[in-house]
Amino acid sequence: MTPSGPAVSGGRSGYARRLGMLLLALTFVIVDVAVKAWAVDALDGTRIEAGPVDLQLAFNSGAAFSFAATAPGWVLLVIPAAVTCGVAVLGWRTADSHGLLWRVAIAAVLGGAIANIIDRIPDGKVTDYLHTGWWPTFNLADTFIVLGALTLVVCIIVDPHESPSQNEGQVPAEDQ
Repeated sequence: MTPSGPAVSGGRSGYARRLGMLLLALTFVIVDVAVKAWAVDALDGTRIEAGPVDLQLAFNSGAAFSFAATAPGWVLLVIPAAVTCGVAVLGWRTADSHGLLWRVAIAAVLGGAIANIIDRIPDGKVTDYLHTGWWPTFNLADTFIVLGALTLVVCIIVDPHESPSQNEGQVPAEDQ
């Protein structure tokens, strides 16, 4: 192995990539929680028309599309928390072997999921405020999760064997 190969991929560079990903996830959490707090204060009984997406306060006691709304509250905390832990582990393990877009996508999914879990803890409901009229009302965390997941799919399709940290600093075979 060369000094810049997999043997050192978990070093300082890997730490920086992981830290950056976690800080971005935290940023997504803070933004979503802050906007939800604003929505609860500003939109109570008020609808603001804003073009294709209006602002209208709603609360969802279920999962996506109100699925499992009658399930016990602990189920809607434990299962998403377990999946979120899985995403965190995936992000941690792949941060130094995948590119920036992958890490941003993982951070978006992780941040959105954590934000929705935090929102659900006090009363078993998630605050929604983005309303289209033709789609169920949703929030920024949902948007982060969906866009992050779609980006991960694109990353996998475009380059399923992406591993930039294993190739950085190495001379291509044809140049040796």
